[in-house]
Amino acid sequence: LTIPGKEVNPSLNQAVFDRFGSESGRMDKMVVHRLGMDTSGLVVFARTNAALRGMNSLFRTRKVTRKYEALVCGHVAQDSGSVDLPLMRDYEYPPYMRVSTDEHQRALIALNQEEVGKKILESPKESQTEYVVVSREDMDGNDVSRLTLTSISGRTHQLNVHCAAIGHPIVGDTVYGFEGEAAANGGLDESALPEDKASAELQQAIASASAGKPMCVHAKSISFRHPVTKEDL
Repeated sequence: LTIPGKEVNPSLNQAVFDRFGSESGRMDKMVVHRLGMDTSGLVVFARTNAALRGMNSLFRTRKVTRKYEALVCGHVAQDSGSVDLPLMRDYEYPPYMRVSTDEHQRALIALNQEEVGKKILESPKESQTEYVVVSREDMDGNDVSRLTLTSISGRTHQLNVHCAAIGHPIVGDTVYGFEGEAAANGGLDESALPEDKASAELQQAIASASAGKPMCVHAKSISFRHPVTKEDL
């Protein structure tokens, strides 16, 4: 975990605070972003109050570039592209996310805030992911693609939902992937998926081959201008 959860689990935040400390003396005043529990890779923590304020501003104004490497099901046909699909809280499969459509927005009208919670009724969030195909590979006889993913908007579970919504869920994703806990295809109908989508048979075979293994997504690089020194990092 990036930050401590409700249960007593080890967290990266605690480890960094114990080793380096912070100006405020509080480890929660070091957190400027986080990774999903199954995502490996780079995380930035702020040690001073000035760095914390500056990093929060950089993330808020989208001046931080985060690139991920992911293995997805099937061969993605286009060498590069972007996914521009708004996300919303899933009222059918809380607390997960899904692509927001007019149909889903109309369904929210009949829901009661006290019954489903305030977050479910939040407006959809514009979300954009750019991708580049690094290679098209074979995993245990199954077609997979290695992608570089750039999160433009940085929404919760954005990469997982967007990959599922273009028919290429991330290998090892037990939530948004094959027969996962969230809505299939990122909440879209099968008919809305592109022609190069990974078939259900292929996704099932990959899910079986990757069972019990970590999800194949890694935060590979992060770049920004240091909020205090102004150095490009």
